[in-house]
Amino acid sequence: MNLTYYGHACFSVALGRHTLLFDPFISPNPLASGVDIQCIAADYILVSHGHGDHLADAAAIAKRTGATVIAPFEVAQWLGKQGAPKIHPINHGSCQFDFGRLSLVAAVHSSSLPDGSYGGNPGGFVVESEAGNFYYSGDTALTFDMKLIAERTRLAFAALCIGGNFTMDVDDAIHSAKFVACENIVGVHYDTFPPIKIDHEKAREKFHAAGLRLHLLKIGTSQKF
Repeated sequence: MNLTYYGHACFSVALGRHTLLFDPFISPNPLASGVDIQCIAADYILVSHGHGDHLADAAAIAKRTGATVIAPFEVAQWLGKQGAPKIHPINHGSCQFDFGRLSLVAAVHSSSLPDGSYGGNPGGFVVESEAGNFYYSGDTALTFDMKLIAERTRLAFAALCIGGNFTMDVDDAIHSAKFVACENIVGVHYDTFPPIKIDHEKAREKFHAAGLRLHLLKIGTSQKF
């Protein structure tokens, strides 16, 4: 699996012939000014909840690529109205796709759409595929439900929010990593706004002390797992 980070909580994962793009918030993010959304590939766009900093570019990329948008029911319907040509609404549970098995799992957060309408239930994603398995937490606080993931799925990596204030911070993400029994952690949802800026070195030190590897990727770079 090859993960490419596009800033904030946006990243793509190449699974064989399929590319999954998560929570595209790129063009409004000044930290991602070097990323051209016209060059981003996507066969599927997965959106964890309705907040603008997770779906700002979803409809535009879906229109260009023809990607199928997978999102909680209300979010998928809303993006369809914004012009996304193919949508697959889901809710908490599991579904089979040609790239593998996808589960929408619990996230402790909120969800409203950019126009203020109801965004349904926020979630995280567990992807199980022939290329490997991984977990993306979405925006969430630490929750005991994460332990259920480790009971069923062995993860190659977990993408966890670490910025605090709106989500887990570094310390809670370390607990989350232990709950899901994963040593390789990709940090997301940090640095974009003043309330979620972190000290990178201290974060790495804390994860290392816990026996974990924290990957803080530079925007536009990739990591194989």
